[in-house]
Amino acid sequence: MKKFIAAAKKETIILLRDKIGLSILFIMPIVLIVVMTLIQDSAFHTISEKGVPLIFVNEDQDDLGNSIHDGLKSSSLCQLSDSIDGKIATKQSARKAVSEGKFLIGIVIPKNATSKVKKSVSDLVGQTMGMTDEIQAKVDSVEIIMFVDPVAKNSIVTTVMSSLHEFISGVKTKIMFEAFSEQIAEIIPDEQQKPSNAYEKTQIIKYKQIYASNLVDEVVPNAVQHNVPAWTIFGMFFIVISVVSNIMKEKKEGSAFRLHTMPTSYFLQMGSKVLVFVSICVIQFIAMMLVGIYLMPLIGLDALDLSDSYGSVLILGTATGFAATGFGIFVGTLAQSEQQGAILGSLSVLLLSALGGIWVPAYVMPDTMRQISEFSPMNWSLDGFYLLFFRGAGLIDILPAILKLLLFFGFCFVMSLWLHNKKRKI
Repeated sequence: MKKFIAAAKKETIILLRDKIGLSILFIMPIVLIVVMTLIQDSAFHTISEKGVPLIFVNEDQDDLGNSIHDGLKSSSLCQLSDSIDGKIATKQSARKAVSEGKFLIGIVIPKNATSKVKKSVSDLVGQTMGMTDEIQAKVDSVEIIMFVDPVAKNSIVTTVMSSLHEFISGVKTKIMFEAFSEQIAEIIPDEQQKPSNAYEKTQIIKYKQIYASNLVDEVVPNAVQHNVPAWTIFGMFFIVISVVSNIMKEKKEGSAFRLHTMPTSYFLQMGSKVLVFVSICVIQFIAMMLVGIYLMPLIGLDALDLSDSYGSVLILGTATGFAATGFGIFVGTLAQSEQQGAILGSLSVLLLSALGGIWVPAYVMPDTMRQISEFSPMNWSLDGFYLLFFRGAGLIDILPAILKLLLFFGFCFVMSLWLHNKKRKI
């Protein structure tokens, strides 16, 4: 036990001497969490929270144009404006403003759009009710113009167009309902029983969005909940660089050879490294969680919600620390030089993070890549945090992820011992 404590003390002293490397372990993940969360914040909120800048030109000034205007204005989807530089927007000025990047989208409702829709619907209803033999005149189609900034994403344009279709369908349905009511009233007059707001009373279908979760309080996904655990995992695995540097310095300075002359096993030497570096990982993990809880609200973001799973979160974080440290020891044992170890370690961490869903969510990957991602330890850890933060899971639910991480650590540690013994024989 004294030998183990002495070895651990030696590892701690070596680590503390590398102040630059130690500071990187803590500063880099904090910077990553803050920067990536700020960048991706809007991606985890609906587009409507800040609103798509939209210029609206209502040449119709009737039911259709007014309904679309009121619908877009009341919706948080758009940041609606009908004037440019204090002047009422026109078709030409709207197009120019969009081309200059002042607005992402411009919408123009043409003149007489409502009357054309009413005429079309009225003729259709009359034909359906048998009041007319055929549609007497050809009705011009209503052409709503959309000016789109080329930099606008297709998803934004599609969302706005979908909203337009919804508003237009609502107006057409209302006009059709009123037309049917008028036709029926001509056949069976009964003014006393005719409700003035009959259409509004038929709008009985409403929509409510609920996130499926076992949490008592409704959980709303946001950039903090996604990014803090993701980039914390990424930062913890970058301890590979420090572990590799530690092992290579021992080899370069000859301390590794001196350690072999002492009556201690290589297992004990590596065990002391595991103790020290896992402790660093746990401290790093706790620091990142505190950043999510206390720093994020100070810069205008949501606070990290651990969902009262503090114990489970800490256990999963510790298991992730073991996996990261074990991988670092394996890379350090495998590498022949410090430069080789640094390159191999950093590239392998980037590869594991890409496959693990840190950079791109696994669910948007192709099927083949999604199946491969299931072999990344970062993916196991991230899925465990998602279970805790979003789905209201408990310790029992994340045990498979914890077990996988610990088995990964065991595999890396055993492979390191095997590689070391093989190199010594050579």
